[in-house]
Amino acid sequence: MAFFIKFACAIVTRLLFILISLIGVWRVTLVKNDNTYWLMTFLFLPLVVEMIITLKRRKGKDYKWFSPAILLFLISIIPSLWILELHHQQNKSSDPQCKKLDSWENVKSMISLNKTVGNITVQTYLKGLDQHLSTVCPNDWILALHQILLILLIVGKWLLPLGAGVTRDELSQLLLIFVGIAADILEFTSETLSDVKENSPQLVYVILSVWTWSMLQFPLHLAVVNSKPESQSQGDSLLTKHSTDIWSIVESLFIQDGPFLIVRIVVMTYFDVFHQMLVFFAIKNFLVVILNFYRLYIICQDYRPVDTSRTSTSIPL
Repeated sequence: MAFFIKFACAIVTRLLFILISLIGVWRVTLVKNDNTYWLMTFLFLPLVVEMIITLKRRKGKDYKWFSPAILLFLISIIPSLWILELHHQQNKSSDPQCKKLDSWENVKSMISLNKTVGNITVQTYLKGLDQHLSTVCPNDWILALHQILLILLIVGKWLLPLGAGVTRDELSQLLLIFVGIAADILEFTSETLSDVKENSPQLVYVILSVWTWSMLQFPLHLAVVNSKPESQSQGDSLLTKHSTDIWSIVESLFIQDGPFLIVRIVVMTYFDVFHQMLVFFAIKNFLVVILNFYRLYIICQDYRPVDTSRTSTSIPL
């Protein structure tokens, strides 16, 4: 019974990945008014191939330090988000009147179709649903896709069967880390992109590039999933003994807080954008970077390699 549950979870998770990516492609074709963008669905093929191989060879189980399914999901949906973000930044002034999803009434009006129609067919229903969804503001659509993407990355990792050598304790730690990472990434993209001026298209490319780079934290599990402490000996190297802490520091410095801090400093200095929230989050990133360097210093200071030649020759009296 447990085998069939794991098998079903592996399939359902990847189908959800494909569904959200498909919604992203559909939104791109609608915004661009060009059906050739449906060719982006070919990006789903590697995920389908990975699903077949994983189900056949690994019975649906994920890998220990790396998740190919999550990486291929990112590859399938990130191009759609790039196109939508760039299109929105280039056409802010010409966007038509739209409905913002900032109240329950607006949300209900989006999801409820006209019930006065007597015999409603599936085609009529889908056409009405498409008309309702097309009235949502482009920025709300993009934000919703960002939010669904991050939530699905966390839930998807939770649903995927555990890889060999991964404990539930390690998985729970990883999911908690993912929640914090997702909140920081969403805040970075939504807040920083809202500061972009109309004459700064290059800043959009910089922000999206850093956002894409930061998303690589989700397929990698090196900051939590490592060898057991009881298997370590006194002669182990610094990297072996403190691999979890070191990988966590590296990810923060080079994939998340470090790049976020650089972008925010560039936004404030070069692009002359200044407000309280931008300064606050820049200070927050700066503190995280400094604390990570401090943590690395403490780890290196406390590490004392044992001189095995000396201990072996010394005989207690």
